[in-house]
Amino acid sequence: MPDSMEAVRRLLDLRYRSRPEDLPPALADVAPLLDAITVTVLLVDYEQIALWPLQGTPGEPESRKVDGTLAGHAFRTAQTTDEQECLWLPLLHGAERLGVLEVWLKSAPDETQRRDFRVIAALVAELIASRRFYGDAVERTRRRLPMQLAAEIIWSQLPPLTFAANDALVTAVLEPCYDVGGDAFDYAANGDVVHVALFDTVGHGISASALTTLTLNTYRNARRSGLDLADTYRSIDKWIRRQHPGAFVTALLAELDTATGTYRRISAGHPSELFLRDGRALPALPTPTALPLGLGHMRARPPAITEVTLEPGDTLMLYTDGITEARSADGELFGLDRLTDFIIAQLTKGSPAETMRKLIHEIVSYENGELRDDATAALVQWRPAPVTLSRW
Repeated sequence: MPDSMEAVRRLLDLRYRSRPEDLPPALADVAPLLDAITVTVLLVDYEQIALWPLQGTPGEPESRKVDGTLAGHAFRTAQTTDEQECLWLPLLHGAERLGVLEVWLKSAPDETQRRDFRVIAALVAELIASRRFYGDAVERTRRRLPMQLAAEIIWSQLPPLTFAANDALVTAVLEPCYDVGGDAFDYAANGDVVHVALFDTVGHGISASALTTLTLNTYRNARRSGLDLADTYRSIDKWIRRQHPGAFVTALLAELDTATGTYRRISAGHPSELFLRDGRALPALPTPTALPLGLGHMRARPPAITEVTLEPGDTLMLYTDGITEARSADGELFGLDRLTDFIIAQLTKGSPAETMRKLIHEIVSYENGELRDDATAALVQWRPAPVTLSRW
């Protein structure tokens, strides 16, 4: 007999003593309580190409492509998709897209069942996010190739690809998934301020990942210590120079005040952001405003800070040169103009997170599947809620 509350209670018990691979058999156990035949977790792989059953799923069902399938449609749109007796519900942890919950039912679902499964999907996403660090099932599911050690080091330190809160959205991509070593991104929301940084380290492999690790964690230490942008730059520059003399990192260090739309940043030898408004590109912000991190001691004056006021809906896209300097088979650069046109066109069709997923696939395809350099980008949107005037 269906009993959705009992199903919820049994799944909640997994919070206390469970491994990630305990989730598939638990879902099989509660499926009859939800009047379902099967309930399957499908996680997106690192390339964001396909959705794969979580390790431990009975019967080992096949994967589903993100593009061209109903399961993929639920992932791409973050909306429930259904066909006759099957539901596909997005697994969202905050704004981060983890995958899809696939539910086969005995008959077409009614609205009550849809509501119940939305609750189940939200609970499953929280369980995956909270239990993933207690075992390797989630990582093994998402990886379709062996990950190089340098990439392992970087991925273990990055925040989720997508964040939305505080009137702002940040979404990022990083490629090649299994061999990245020199690029990284970070963000944090503190009060009204969203902090965003993008780093491009000289070199590749373990030595580059060690330098990236130092850079990323020095940035976080400075931010958490309450340092302003200029002092954050100085702190990172000092530690790179001390620990890796002669090495350097280009970077964008930025802050967005979501209460006012004020955007402030330092460009440390890095390409300027794309600045988009109402479907068109605005003039690029000045770059560089400081020497690359690790070389700052070569200039006596402090790093210059650029400040602009955004309008609601404005988009800024930070990127490393692996994006614009991707080359086709005949040697043609992907270039800034092609990048601008691509982002503007894609933002009219789908979400920012989906735009970034398609961008990284476009870059990989442009270089015939073999990137010559790490390609990383982070998109920031200011989306303040409209002011509602009270009626007296």
